[in-house]
Amino acid sequence: METLLVVNGPNLNLLGTRQPEVYGTATLADVEAMCTDAASEFGTKVETFQSNHEGAILDRLHQRDFDAVVINPGALTHYSYALHDALAAVERPAVEVHISNVRSREEWRRRSVVA
Repeated sequence: METLLVVNGPNLNLLGTRQPEVYGTATLADVEAMCTDAASEFGTKVETFQSNHEGAILDRLHQRDFDAVVINPGALTHYSYALHDALAAVERPAVEVHISNVRSREEWRRRSVVA
């Protein structure tokens, strides 16, 4: 069975309470459950990880015990070349996602160094 690692970065532990007009009312647990349910339809195991610490996210990725990763890097999106390099180094398929439409928000949110 393939394993999909779902990584959520800084402040995503506050989903459901942080700016619900931007991020909605679903909690991180709700999002993780949606991912797990969707992946189970394809026979894929989901492991979730959230941290507010860049180094912890890098360490988790370096474990390489997954087949692919879906990552919402949060604010790390805009400045973490270390995260960009870690995703390249682990040599696994990776998809960057966001809860809000970053392209329609502040100018600085429109640039991803992770992508």
